[in-house]
Amino acid sequence: MPWIVGVSGASGTPYAAAVLRALLAGGESVDLVVSRASRLTLLDETGISFRDAHWRDDLREWLARGADGKPGTFDVDLDGDRVRYWAAGDLAAGPSSGSYPAKGMLIVPASTACVAGVALGLSKDLLQRTASVTLKERRRLVVAVRETPLNGQTLRHLVALDDAGASVVPASPAFYAGATHIQDLVDFVAGRVLDAAGVAHGLYRRWEGELGGTNGTRAT
Repeated sequence: MPWIVGVSGASGTPYAAAVLRALLAGGESVDLVVSRASRLTLLDETGISFRDAHWRDDLREWLARGADGKPGTFDVDLDGDRVRYWAAGDLAAGPSSGSYPAKGMLIVPASTACVAGVALGLSKDLLQRTASVTLKERRRLVVAVRETPLNGQTLRHLVALDDAGASVVPASPAFYAGATHIQDLVDFVAGRVLDAAGVAHGLYRRWEGELGGTNGTRAT
């Protein structure tokens, strides 16, 4: 069964890329939903136009790019059928139904508009509909909210998601893992998203109870 990854319009497309790379590297299958708003963000942050008709080529270019914007940083294998793409406007897509098998859903990054839509059950596009299905089927839903500051309305929406069983993971990088590059900070957030989903990875160095244990080296 696949993990469904939803990408909303919030800033932070490198977070989504890191999560996707880690899932694929770990042998997981992925169903991908890219919102219309996120395409504008992706274009602004990377210069990549994400197109329905050429999604595989565009996804390959996106995932190969480092968090610093450098093309060709990562080797990405998208051959085979481990990635399936669904257009955000396709409300008849497989993930829109509870009978469609999936392990759960990761929304990364999650905008405040996306958070509100999911918390209120609006289902205005496939991303929100899939999140609603994930909640009603009692599957894992991880929401990596990327916004600051947070107003009271958004905080109430996040509490509602927590009450509904979702894991709320703010995109808050940490420095104890020995970050020396922007990619380290991105990978930490991506790793915490995967931790919340129960997916094994090696994206960051875990705390082992020893101060100074990083020695300025990044995780392997």
